[in-house]
Amino acid sequence: MSSDDTKPRVAVVTFPGSNDDRDAALALERLGAEAVPVWHADDSLPDVSAVVLPGGFSYGDYLRAGALARFAPVMKGVNAFAADGGLVLGICNGFQVLCEAGLLPGVLRPNRSLNFVCRDAALTVERTETPFTSRCRPGQQLTIPVKHGEGCYFADAELLAEIEASGQVAIRYEGESPNGSVANIAGVVNRDGNVLGLMPHPEHAVDPLTGSTDGALVLGSLVDAARHTFAEPAAV
Repeated sequence: MSSDDTKPRVAVVTFPGSNDDRDAALALERLGAEAVPVWHADDSLPDVSAVVLPGGFSYGDYLRAGALARFAPVMKGVNAFAADGGLVLGICNGFQVLCEAGLLPGVLRPNRSLNFVCRDAALTVERTETPFTSRCRPGQQLTIPVKHGEGCYFADAELLAEIEASGQVAIRYEGESPNGSVANIAGVVNRDGNVLGLMPHPEHAVDPLTGSTDGALVLGSLVDAARHTFAEPAAV
């Protein structure tokens, strides 16, 4: 079987309060993956080539967004998967969870306006050599919707300098940020490049009926990378 014929399995984790898990699964299926639902209480992951932590309000955003989800049993598997180089994408609330879990640098704070924002956001792709942006061109501008109340990415001056120097900013807001994020950061990767957190919702931008298909460039890149992983022969 050629790598183009494989259908990689991508886990989509559901926490209490997740509301974009089915949207993410549908988008992944449309892009050629098999979406595998995973419940927050599972203490391990099934055999998958990538993991998506979807948007929503995990555990009601009590304490702060993502703070309780980091302690969910499934996160033991997610942490181990990421540590082994597995592909992990956190969207919106999933980004918040990844930061709370220490898998990504920085934190997500309440929007500067203190208002919930829900609209299309103009973005610029900073890096294209990641597993999540390989379908994009350097500097390419995307339109992907945001919908969040705590999407203001923050890192202090020292951490921000480290993130910038190591090229961990994958995507920035173009023009004025919808939430006041430092340096207009919309998405960051870890140092190894296998974990991405992204505030905009690519799963809501894969169908022309929604006004944009730019989200397919992000999720499609993930599916491509997962397919490559899935097709690799097992080590002897």
